[in-house]
Amino acid sequence: MSEPDRDAAIAKAEAYFDSGDLRADLALRICMPTESQNPERTPILTDYIEAEIRPAFEALGFSCRKLSQDGWPFLYAERLEDEARPTVLGYGHGDVVRGLADGWEEGLSPWNLVERDGKWFGRGTADNKGQHSINIGALRAVLESRGRLGFNAKYLIEMGEEKISPGLRKLAENHKELFRSDVLIASDGPRLSAGRPTVFLGSRGRDELRPLDRRAQRWTSFGQLGRAAFRSGNPTRACDLEHRVAERRNPDSGMAAGGNS
Repeated sequence: MSEPDRDAAIAKAEAYFDSGDLRADLALRICMPTESQNPERTPILTDYIEAEIRPAFEALGFSCRKLSQDGWPFLYAERLEDEARPTVLGYGHGDVVRGLADGWEEGLSPWNLVERDGKWFGRGTADNKGQHSINIGALRAVLESRGRLGFNAKYLIEMGEEKISPGLRKLAENHKELFRSDVLIASDGPRLSAGRPTVFLGSRGRDELRPLDRRAQRWTSFGQLGRAAFRSGNPTRACDLEHRVAERRNPDSGMAAGGNS
């Protein structure tokens, strides 16, 4: 992208935010209670991708199709400009955790976008409706600036991420050629700082390791080790487990399987 095109795209992206159009688009998406952990919301999961996200991509010249795996809906969108150009696959999810409306402060609701103290509140504002709304807006800004992306774009929106992505692995296996790309940009992750974008490079996938604390006779997660240790009254518990995990690390940074250490 030339410098003038880049500057024009950035200006359009900034105008999308400053004009209130991003907030308006996001508000429509927040008001759809896409709770994947609530079986009563199942029809809304499909409504979200068909009534809200599909039109947004089609307006940018993407062709879209609904995919289904193990009863879970997915939206696949693609815009192929030139076979000689690289292909970028984007990822996001439209489902959210339970709204828990009774637990919100007065004046706030999981299904209404509300601004307070310079922050936007509503279930999915960050995870993940806000993220894919920004990405769609960015694609539009580039297209409006120069009429083309300059690469082939594919995008997958799933609707079960908060249920540990049922069907996603099998979907990828069944549609390898459809998803084949040069770069994957999975826009769904934590930020190290609220005021600064975070980009993680080189992710090669992961397998979940769930340690069993035999003394406590319960499963625990690494993210809670410190808190679990202090609640148990034994502040060395987490450090002890951390050392045990380190001992099981093999030379190529993998984890040795088996054993009961």
